[in-house]
Amino acid sequence: MFASLQNIFSIPELRRRILFTLGVLVVYRVGCHIPIPGIDAQVLAGFFEGTEGTLLGLVSAFTGGALERMTVFALGIMPYISASIILQLLKVVYEPIEKLSKEGEAGQKKITQYTRYGTIVLSVIQGTGIAIGLQTMRGPAGELVVSYPGTGFVLLTVLTLTAGTAFIMWLGEQITERGIGNGISLIIFAGIVAMIPTALINTLRLLRTGALSPMAMIFIAVLMIVVVWAIVFMERGQRRVPIHYARRVVGMRNYGGQSSHLPLKVNMSGVIPPIFASSIIMFPATVASLVDLPWVQRVASVMSPDHLIYNIFYVAFIIFFCYFYTAVTFNPVDVAENVKKQGGYVPGIRPGKETSDFLDTVLSRLTFAGAIYVSAVCVLPTILIGQFNVPFFFGGTSLLIVVAVGLDTASQIEAHLVSRSYEGFMKGVTLKGRQG
Repeated sequence: MFASLQNIFSIPELRRRILFTLGVLVVYRVGCHIPIPGIDAQVLAGFFEGTEGTLLGLVSAFTGGALERMTVFALGIMPYISASIILQLLKVVYEPIEKLSKEGEAGQKKITQYTRYGTIVLSVIQGTGIAIGLQTMRGPAGELVVSYPGTGFVLLTVLTLTAGTAFIMWLGEQITERGIGNGISLIIFAGIVAMIPTALINTLRLLRTGALSPMAMIFIAVLMIVVVWAIVFMERGQRRVPIHYARRVVGMRNYGGQSSHLPLKVNMSGVIPPIFASSIIMFPATVASLVDLPWVQRVASVMSPDHLIYNIFYVAFIIFFCYFYTAVTFNPVDVAENVKKQGGYVPGIRPGKETSDFLDTVLSRLTFAGAIYVSAVCVLPTILIGQFNVPFFFGGTSLLIVVAVGLDTASQIEAHLVSRSYEGFMKGVTLKGRQG
């Protein structure tokens, strides 16, 4: 392990990128502790004590507790993710966006610019809702969360939250450009990992008081290792569709005659389906925490995580969004057309429509397996919380994000090491050629 770290930090460029990424993440975590002016922190903490299992609790986990503390980064990076998803959906239903996505690097820059504008608009809308909602929130004893409510507080809060989200978006782009890994994913990763020490302390406290037995703790630790291994195995799993290229003669040169493969991941939709499903399924509990009506409370009790109906709807939403998001991001017709233009074909399948139908069938089967796997990982926390009284959200979307981002970052580090090794192959070699 220490030898690997020494090899990584022995490369100046890679060392610079890693240290830059760590420095940006430190800046992000410092901003997660700078509160918005005019908020009573103790009253706000009392309000958030009852938001576990609601949409507010989920978003607070993604922001690393910034929403719970109502800091300048309270909105987190969620507006940027929402804007990105909206632009991806528009590629399917809005022709100008679809044309931009096919214009290469210039079109992608334009889409990125639209995503930034969308992030600001969503931040203003969400910030306004939060500012107005904060003025009506009360603590357990009925005291107001906002010390001096009014128009001034709303404008200041909206400006602060919007600026905070814009700054996080800029930090993520800087990590992607000058650091290592995907910046937006690493920011979410840092927010989730920051909650782990508190969860472990709460677990040890339950173990010390006898609320959690030692055997149950050992079982949970072993189960955690097994689940992490299963996530790594499934995230790396793919179906490799063989592609053969016909031999062509152009002038005096031969082209083609080679074999390749088209990798189709088992979980092509990533963590988007559980995020969408969690947002929808937790909406009744969120409304119940804000509205005190009998029928709303009854619906919220049925849609609580320890209820069977909740798990059924949760799994159904995950499967639906797995298929939906995969269909949005992967078009078998375009892939089959590109393979045909390059002179390639799948053995035993005719190019064109038959190839697209074959890819669609294979992808549908893979998506079903991936949806079942994601559902199993996401339903596991409710079982642990209900049966073993585990005080933290083990598994689910958080664990998927942590493992997936860790794998992606490790792959990029490995790519830098491999490129460095290739450069070393030519050291000390003198290339001689005919001089004119």
